[in-house]
Amino acid sequence: MVSIVKPILHRATQSSLFEDCLRLLEQINDRSHNLLRVLTYHRIDEPSRMENLHPGMVSATPAEFARQIKEVARNYHVVSMHTVLDAIERKTSLPARSVLLTFDDAYRDFSEHAWPIMKSYNLPVTLFVPTAFPDQPKRVFWWDRLYAAVANANRTAEVRFDDDRFSLRTEQDKKNSFKKVRNLIKTLPHEQAMQEVDRICEELNAPELENYVLGWDDLRQLASLGVTLAPHTQTHPLLNRIDEKNIIEQAMGSLNDLCREIGETLPIIAYPAGGVSDAASETLRRIGFKLAFTTRRGINDLNSADLLQLRRINVGQGTSLSIFRAQLVQEFRWLNRCWL
Repeated sequence: MVSIVKPILHRATQSSLFEDCLRLLEQINDRSHNLLRVLTYHRIDEPSRMENLHPGMVSATPAEFARQIKEVARNYHVVSMHTVLDAIERKTSLPARSVLLTFDDAYRDFSEHAWPIMKSYNLPVTLFVPTAFPDQPKRVFWWDRLYAAVANANRTAEVRFDDDRFSLRTEQDKKNSFKKVRNLIKTLPHEQAMQEVDRICEELNAPELENYVLGWDDLRQLASLGVTLAPHTQTHPLLNRIDEKNIIEQAMGSLNDLCREIGETLPIIAYPAGGVSDAASETLRRIGFKLAFTTRRGINDLNSADLLQLRRINVGQGTSLSIFRAQLVQEFRWLNRCWL
């Protein structure tokens, strides 16, 4: 269904009528307070530079990101994570048209491409860090490992998963099989999921990959320049695929790692890959986390939102500038529901 809807929406949002409506709504939109839009990104780079890393993690090219940030800086009030938390704790309202900028996973291109653009506009940003990865050369995100295994596999090979077999004969087969296997892996308990990734990588003779996460010296430098660093667990498990004991270890371990390496750290967290459940959010609430961010799309009304399941608007390569702008407008909130 989504594959049918997206092309139709793309065409509709390129029309002059849509542009006129959008421009009008941007001028009059959201004079109310305490609505929070949270934008989330992963990588800012050219897809051609992926070097075996999963290109789907690229949220935008540097040029696209610069255009998006220019729009945000011109039309919205970009707030820091400290401002959001302070407003919630003091029970005061955020400014109208508030936007929070967030990045997940702490890939190195944040420092190379994303931060200089935001810094040029003096915009605050929060970087969620999976704290077991900095300065660990052998530790690589599982989706990048899986992608490299599939992309470099012999065309006569196939991926086994339970009783299913996934062809790798053509480049399109590889893309389709990677997507299907990745989604299946995310349904498994975490330990079993990682065992499956290890098995597939071994069977396909996957190439060795370089850790592409920022090191602690780089992270400390970013923190000194004003970037808010926050927990993203230690090893990036989906929190709805591990038990309560491991949720506590992952969340508190990440918070403690950041406190040790950079100093005082806010009690906030982003769910890895959006893996949220009511049980996971209640566990985080109980151990002292004040805010937690999902990958569920939408705009948050802080007067009523569950602060441990806040929504974000994920930016991806298929996000045109008109769709990017529209998703920030409250009247176009239906677009966030459609744009999965």
